[in-house]
Amino acid sequence: MSKLQRDFTQGAIAKGMIAFSMPFLLSNILQALYGAVDMWVVGNFSHADEAMRTAILSGVNIGSQITNLVAMMVSGLTVSGTVMVGQYVGARKQKDASETVGTMFTLMALVGVVLMTLMLIFSGPMLRLLDTPAEAFPHAQSYLNICLSGTLFIFGYNAVSSIQRGLGDSVRPLMFVGVACLVNIVLDLWLVRGLGMGAAGAAWATVIAQAVSLILAALYLSRNKFIFDFKLRSFRIKREKMKMMISLGIPSSVQSIVVNISFLVMTAVVNGIGGAIASAAVGVVGKFNSFAILPAVAMSSSVSAFAAQNIGAGQYDRAKKSLGVGIGIAMAISTLVFIAVQIFPAQVIEFFIQHEETVQSGVEYMRTFSFDYLLVPVQFCFNGLIMGAGHTKFTLFSATLSSLLLRIPVAVILGKVLGWGLMGVGLAGPAATLVGVCVAGWFVFSGRWMKNTTGIHRDENATENA
Repeated sequence: MSKLQRDFTQGAIAKGMIAFSMPFLLSNILQALYGAVDMWVVGNFSHADEAMRTAILSGVNIGSQITNLVAMMVSGLTVSGTVMVGQYVGARKQKDASETVGTMFTLMALVGVVLMTLMLIFSGPMLRLLDTPAEAFPHAQSYLNICLSGTLFIFGYNAVSSIQRGLGDSVRPLMFVGVACLVNIVLDLWLVRGLGMGAAGAAWATVIAQAVSLILAALYLSRNKFIFDFKLRSFRIKREKMKMMISLGIPSSVQSIVVNISFLVMTAVVNGIGGAIASAAVGVVGKFNSFAILPAVAMSSSVSAFAAQNIGAGQYDRAKKSLGVGIGIAMAISTLVFIAVQIFPAQVIEFFIQHEETVQSGVEYMRTFSFDYLLVPVQFCFNGLIMGAGHTKFTLFSATLSSLLLRIPVAVILGKVLGWGLMGVGLAGPAATLVGVCVAGWFVFSGRWMKNTTGIHRDENATENA
């Protein structure tokens, strides 16, 4: 087995999950720094007064919401790649795993070009649909269009990372994102603080950093016995792999889109409640949230990777045991984060911006939204097991129920109809997650997750295919 792979079908579960999740957690912390550094540099070093900085900050927040939606549109392909590669590795079918990688890269490139073109054409209408404040509109459009131009780099990096997770390797993605984060910080300071480019400078820093990360990842992996050689002839679509990838991936993509659309609607609600100040405040809390939920994200991915390999090997009991370990570790960390933000909410907001009204609005929102930190470890780990088993249609159902049918109505009713403002909008997050926990918990404890959806399994009488 290559040093770029790890066998999760044997050995101590807790030890293996911690060894996998810690580099992955650090990788996601660094990746979250992309957006956080953009917000911090723009909020503190833009060549403008406080009011204009708030407008720029709001623009970066709204623009990044849409770029996240674009990334989520193809996230299903990366999820299906993790599941398929993981199950093929567990089943000891290396050739099938390699063909899956080639198919995914090729599809990602084709879809990426189409999405980039369409989103650049409709970027203005989308910003108007979100009720983007007039003073923030030019900054949001500048940030959005530049980030959209780097869509292929974003897709490529996410594809490489998902494949590595399926192989059980979380160390190499940490290396690649570490380089990207360093490049991003240096460029942010130079372009925003040094050259005064504002939102556009933050966007260019992000695009260039991700391009550097992807190129370095491809060079390193191709020279270290990766299951894919990155040669032009290997970028081919295998029909049977594509069919399975689409079957698994489309529900996952739609799920991610549904979740992000719900947050975009909440952004529009927030814009209607308090304009640029409320938008900037919620954006700051959102960037902090991207760090706060990382322990749950890391353990969810760990559960998913363990589940995929062990299901491919036919070891369902071992897959389920990883769920309990993941929830326990994630919950311990997330509870500490919850306590910290309840005690020091203003200090968190002030790290990003010093504007008094923005800080007050951010504290109001964070007080209620942070209850989500006590629920996401359970929901994410449940979904990690379910997705590792290939039941992406069920996670789509759960996400639609909690996001569209609960998060949005609660945000509108509490935030606008009842006049609770940002406190009411903040409560929509934990309310939706609670429903997601209940639905996913029923699916897991009923045993329905153990139904094989891919047909991938280990043949103990056959040799590993090459």
